[in-house]
Amino acid sequence: MASFTLHGIPVSRGISIGRAHLLTPAALDVKHYLVPEERLEAEVVRLQQAFAEVHRGLQALWKDLPREAPTELGAFIDVHVLILSDPMISEAPLDIIRSRHYNAEWALVTQIDELSAQFDEIEDAYLRERKQDIQQVAERVLKVLMGTELTAPPGTVDVDGFQPQMIVVAHDISPADMLQFRDRSFIGFVTDVGGQNSHTAIVARSLDIPAAVGMSQASRLIEQDDWVIIDGDAGVVIANPSQLVLEQYRQRQVMLQKARKRLQKLKKTPAVTLDGTPIVLHANIELPDDCPGALDNGATGVGLFRSEFLFMARGGQSHHIPSEDEQFEQYKRAVVSMKGRPVTIRTLDIGADKPLDQAEHTALNPALGLRAIRYCLAEPQLFLTQLRAILRASAFGKLRILIPMLSHAFEIDQSLGMIAQAKAELRAESVKFDATIEVGAMIEIPAAALALPMFVKRMDFLSIGTNDLIQYTLAIDRVDYEVAHLYDPLHPAVLQLIWMTIEAGRKAGIDVAVCGEMAGDVKLTRLLLGMGLREFSMHPAQLLAVKQEILNANLTVLAPRTRKILRSMEPHDIALAVEQLQSA
Repeated sequence: MASFTLHGIPVSRGISIGRAHLLTPAALDVKHYLVPEERLEAEVVRLQQAFAEVHRGLQALWKDLPREAPTELGAFIDVHVLILSDPMISEAPLDIIRSRHYNAEWALVTQIDELSAQFDEIEDAYLRERKQDIQQVAERVLKVLMGTELTAPPGTVDVDGFQPQMIVVAHDISPADMLQFRDRSFIGFVTDVGGQNSHTAIVARSLDIPAAVGMSQASRLIEQDDWVIIDGDAGVVIANPSQLVLEQYRQRQVMLQKARKRLQKLKKTPAVTLDGTPIVLHANIELPDDCPGALDNGATGVGLFRSEFLFMARGGQSHHIPSEDEQFEQYKRAVVSMKGRPVTIRTLDIGADKPLDQAEHTALNPALGLRAIRYCLAEPQLFLTQLRAILRASAFGKLRILIPMLSHAFEIDQSLGMIAQAKAELRAESVKFDATIEVGAMIEIPAAALALPMFVKRMDFLSIGTNDLIQYTLAIDRVDYEVAHLYDPLHPAVLQLIWMTIEAGRKAGIDVAVCGEMAGDVKLTRLLLGMGLREFSMHPAQLLAVKQEILNANLTVLAPRTRKILRSMEPHDIALAVEQLQSA
């Protein structure tokens, strides 16, 4: 078969070379037929038994989870168990069988389609992609109903004696499904759907396995046992490569593996540029269990603790919002785990249209609606509870509070007022906390970057969320495949906003960090250094590669070249100049 190349979204670095193993989806295109009245309860029982079997299977996967497995895998299985137990999944299809006389498969898919349509309206990228979790759970149930199961292929040896390893190719694949391949040569995966924030992407990064998602037709074009190359850095998949291309990528793979081993030697090396400028390298985490991995990669602290994961890990239902004590214990765990290093907790970054919603809110455009700090100020008791929990944890180590999506002075003032109220309540209760705890603002809306004086006047530090800043500046939903190619971190408007923020912080004498994906992109490290950035925060797996760039960078050379880049408005010139910085 002829060789061909597919382009998608890179979510995990590295190169994988192996044979394709196709996972056929439990077709959501199922048989449709009406069930006679006398057989309705039997059909209900059939679906209930399928639910029970899937539940037992998930519990068995969790029980058999190896000790070395990333904590994300166990958490994702818990999420799938919660989804399976949700009445919207476990009971609503039964009502459809009884009221509409649909067969079990048809009833389940009907309900899933309705839920999926609701998730399509969610603005937040992470939560919107949770639709895939619901669909993955449904597929597991459908596999039972239809008598099909995931199967892992037997190991094969190529004719030249090379032991091929398995690359899973699927329309989508759940973390629970990935566990079925843990005892085999599973080295990468390719999916038709998914984005930077999908569970498949998160698992890929946590396992440090090359992957490419959003490949559209990969599962239809790639055939079983085809040779496949994944270039995880570029988001490129090559199917049926020529022998020459195969050998070239094998050589690149060996070189990358050697380079990774060399990086491990940098763990304890201070991040200092050639001209002697110290740089702060923090980690982004979702849960306290991520702290050991951050420390293992040499993180000097946590620059972004995404606190909403504590809420979503409990199933995302309003009645499952963690209590103050539960939140406190998790924040305390993170602080203690980091052994004196600073931990920055971002307050709840979620919207009123999400499953956490406690009230009946509607939004014509959720991307511009009640989310993040807007939502927290609209739900003051929820916000106050979180602030109290964070303050209580600050008694056990260095903690900072980060407020997301601020754009107005009154939002800043109201947030600071809520923090003051939480402090006053704790004082009245004789509860210890850090009275001098620092409070910072996320700069992720263009209006904030254009109104920095009101931020530096009120806040102790700033953190640039490049993901949303790019999205809002360019009016691009990066998860929308039709416009994702327009999502450009090197757009001159984006670079200007980032530089303005860093410069405003420098003049005001307050710290400025970048905690979005740009911070972990080694191709942009020198550009950010040249802009004046001195604090980076990224996924732990990216820390050592970025540190290596820092150790080889000379700011006396980078600064003037970067100023020239910032004066340019031509995309091609900017891209070329940034590439040339790598050899500066």
